[in-house]
Amino acid sequence: MVKVLRTVKEIQEFSKAAKDAGKSVGLVPTMGALHEGHLTLMRRARQENDVVIASVFVNPTQFGPNEDFDAYPRRFEEDCKKLETVPVDAVFHPEPKEMYPEGYCTYVNVEGDITKKLCGAQRPGHFRGVATVVTKLMNLSRADRAYFGQKDAQQVVVVKRFVSDLNIPTEVVMVPIVREESGLARSSRNQYLSAEEKEAALVLSRSLQKGKAAFDGGEKGVETLKKIVRDEIGTEPTAVIDYVDIYSFPALLPIAKVEAPALLAIAVKIGKTRLIDNMILGE
Repeated sequence: MVKVLRTVKEIQEFSKAAKDAGKSVGLVPTMGALHEGHLTLMRRARQENDVVIASVFVNPTQFGPNEDFDAYPRRFEEDCKKLETVPVDAVFHPEPKEMYPEGYCTYVNVEGDITKKLCGAQRPGHFRGVATVVTKLMNLSRADRAYFGQKDAQQVVVVKRFVSDLNIPTEVVMVPIVREESGLARSSRNQYLSAEEKEAALVLSRSLQKGKAAFDGGEKGVETLKKIVRDEIGTEPTAVIDYVDIYSFPALLPIAKVEAPALLAIAVKIGKTRLIDNMILGE
C-alpha cells in the first residue's frame, strides 16, 4: 500500500526518516489524473532512488482566472491504485490550505525571457505558480532527484533555472514524451476530448513529424520549418493554433537556423481543450 501523506508535517517526517537512514529520495510532482506518462517518470525514479515520493496536488497558483482549475480531473483513489503498480512509497496529497495557509505571501518568480515565451506568454503567472509549488515540494521531500516530462519542456527549463539559481540540491531529470499508439502525447487533458476531438488532435504529432522530416531532409530555416508545421495543423478544420515556435534548447534563445539542438514546440486548441506537444530537433 502506498503511504498517503496529507500534511506538511507528515511529508517532512517521512522524508527525514528516509534521509536519516541514508536513503536517496526521488520526487515526481503531479497534479493527478495519472496516465502512462506519469507512471514512466515514477518507474525511472524507482530505478534510480531508494525511496520514491509522488505528489498529487492540483496547484491553484499555476492556473489563471479563466483556466480549468475547477474542472481539472481529480481521481485520487484511481491514482493510488496506479501508484501501487510502480510501486511508489508515498504520495503527498495536501489540501490547498495546507500548502497556502492564511496569510501566505511568498512566491518564487523566475525572471527573464524563458518565462515570457511559449506557454509563459499565453499564461501570465503560470510559471510563478509552478516555481513556487515545486520549490516547496523539493524542500518538503528533500529530494535527491526530481522527474519531469519533456512534454512540458519549457517547465523543465524553468525548474532547472531556479534550482540552479537558488542552490537547491536536487537533480532535475527530464524524461522523454510518452505517446499513445496513435502518436498523441499523453496528457491528463486528453480526458476532456471527445472521440472526434481525439482524432482531430492527432494533427499535433503529425505536424511535428512533418517538421522533423523537413529538418532531417536538410531544411534548417526556422521560419520555413514553422510554416511547414503551421500548414499541416491547418489541414485540421477544428484546430486553432496558439503558437508554433522554435528556440535553441535548453537556453530557449531565438534562432534563425537550427544548427544545434532546438525545441520545436506547439500549442493548439481542439474544441475547448488546449494541448501542447514538442520535439527536439538536432539531438
